[in-house]
Amino acid sequence: MKSAAGELNALRGATPVLAFDVARLREDFPILHRSVHGKPLVYLDNAATSQKPQCVIDGEARYYAELNANIHRGVHALSQQATDAYEAARDTVQRFVNAARREEIVFVRGTTEAINLVAASWGQRLQRGDEILITEMEHHSNIVPWQLLCERSGAVLRVATIDDTGELMLDEFERLLGPRTRLVAVTHLSNALGTINAVKRIIDLAHAKGAAVLIDGAQAAPHLEIDVQALDCDFYAFSGHKLYGPTGVGVLYGKAALLEAMPPYQGGGDMIREVTFAKTTFNDLPYKFEAGTPHIAGVIGLGAAIDYVSAIGLDAIAAHEHQLLAYATEQARAVPGLRLIGTARDKASILSFVLDGVHPHDVGTILDDEGVAVRTGHHCAMPVMEHFHVPATVRASFALYNTRTEVDALLRAVRKVQEVFGHAGPA
Repeated sequence: MKSAAGELNALRGATPVLAFDVARLREDFPILHRSVHGKPLVYLDNAATSQKPQCVIDGEARYYAELNANIHRGVHALSQQATDAYEAARDTVQRFVNAARREEIVFVRGTTEAINLVAASWGQRLQRGDEILITEMEHHSNIVPWQLLCERSGAVLRVATIDDTGELMLDEFERLLGPRTRLVAVTHLSNALGTINAVKRIIDLAHAKGAAVLIDGAQAAPHLEIDVQALDCDFYAFSGHKLYGPTGVGVLYGKAALLEAMPPYQGGGDMIREVTFAKTTFNDLPYKFEAGTPHIAGVIGLGAAIDYVSAIGLDAIAAHEHQLLAYATEQARAVPGLRLIGTARDKASILSFVLDGVHPHDVGTILDDEGVAVRTGHHCAMPVMEHFHVPATVRASFALYNTRTEVDALLRAVRKVQEVFGHAGPA
């Protein structure tokens, strides 16, 4: 039977809007049929991790059931077939981000490991007084590795601020770029605010100063088309599990010349060419950075997930999610006592808010009782919370399978929270 994505792929050319049948797409996600606390699951925690279509589940299961063997080192049939499936996924990722070469695609455990790899390897060139420039809206995974690198190298961490809508203040960002700026590391799409940064402009400004650029694409990959050649970024990192793929697998894209010049991140396994007690020589790209047995099933599942979203079309997904976010924003603004956190002009997928007189964790607990799954807390973005003077927010985040009916369920549950706490806000 064809998946909804396969059917949509055939229809997109003629009727892209009509072809985006959310009800049909939801049939591809088994978990969406379950209940929570006796109520239909309304899953709005996609920025933390997205649900998985059956084709991804089947892809991983097929590896374990039919191909299970280690890759690259075996001459027997299972090993060769597993290797072929693993490397086919690399080709899929290359096409997905439009990398110039397949060797520029390195499989890692996720965005966090990708950023740490760059900090530990590329970062060895930094010297005392060099500067790394990030922004106030970054996830902790795009802050802490650079702090650790600064401690090791004597480099200095600079931070560009955001305004009260959650937009990066580009004039200040440009002012902070200086002759000692060696690296700019910035999120493509903020996990706490939904802000979409003007990354092409950021990259061009940084390159004009001779700085390399790493883009944290963990949130962007499921929602925006990515073309690393058009962006001209030096590194791009994203995770599988937010892109309808498995947990524990992700991608680091790096320009080949940079990766070639970088020392290995870890030692052992397939990252070597020859080992003696006197000296070790290292494998070619990308294997130099893929030490040990990788998450083979996860990589294959990631390939299936990318095929799935590519068949639907990221442009169609983005259009659906934009309409959903606009509707949710309009409905949320009508709720007395609800304050939106993050109102940038260009944003996607994420609706963050606080309720007068109610802690976000209490909001999340009552929403869960109503079957609505959201994320509450600081979202690994404590500096963002500090900027907006809140301890935490409630974050509803949307995916291709969410609906207006689910947005309505969210807002009904929010009003129930206010009834329970007696804080309906000003009339």
